[in-house]
Amino acid sequence: MLFRALLLFCLLASLPVNAQTSRQAFTLSVVPQFTPVDIGLRWTPLLRHLEAETGYTFQLRLLEKIPRFETDFLAGIPDLVYLNPYHMLMAAEAQGFIPLVRGSDPLIGILVAEKDSPIKTLQDLNGKRLVFPAPNAFGASLYLRALLTEKEGLRFSSDFVGSHQNVYRHVLIGEADAGGGIHATLDKESVAIQNRLRVLYTTPGVPPHPLAAHPRVSQDAREKIRAALLKLDSTPGGRKILADVELDKVISADFARDYLPLTKLKLKHYSVSK
Repeated sequence: MLFRALLLFCLLASLPVNAQTSRQAFTLSVVPQFTPVDIGLRWTPLLRHLEAETGYTFQLRLLEKIPRFETDFLAGIPDLVYLNPYHMLMAAEAQGFIPLVRGSDPLIGILVAEKDSPIKTLQDLNGKRLVFPAPNAFGASLYLRALLTEKEGLRFSSDFVGSHQNVYRHVLIGEADAGGGIHATLDKESVAIQNRLRVLYTTPGVPPHPLAAHPRVSQDAREKIRAALLKLDSTPGGRKILADVELDKVISADFARDYLPLTKLKLKHYSVSK
């Protein structure tokens, strides 16, 4: 009942305010690294701020699983999308999505094991079962699996459990020998959970998740949204709102500079196409 109540709150909170006015409305889809309830609670304050700054309205699309999220943006359904670096390549190729802003801190994938498990080194994972959020989750799965296989020479079975939170819990209850995540999602877990997990491996850093716009969003609207987000970083309260949605130290994003170089990683071998 509590979950349903919270979900209803988030759904209601995500509806555009002043819906009876002629204000232009945009939809936003967010990669489901967290539950729909968590996403609603984290993103609603930012969307309300953007409404006040831009004069537009924003409706949050709450999608529970990463594969459905991918199908959604590949079909060009959302106007705005917050997505991982590899998803950015997919979205640009499929629909021409344009990155607007991103955080400054690099995205770093992590592989975690239960603190007291017999798994002490990467080589202990040969032949073991590993879990990941979804095939195309970038730092927590796609990039991580490619590095573990190609660079570290590991052979393992992979299962996909839908979210970062599910990964950590599968590891803790012994349903997997290790699992993939990122520091940002592990840091959002309780201290009790963090203390029971041990980081075995970290990936090199890459530019983090951007907020991107479909090309049907006008250039004027894109620039207003970008400017409002950059302005938020000038106040402590604004920085807190940005940190809650993983846009810490927000800067303008550039596709050619930030994401096009990822094509050299040849990650398609480890991805799942829609």
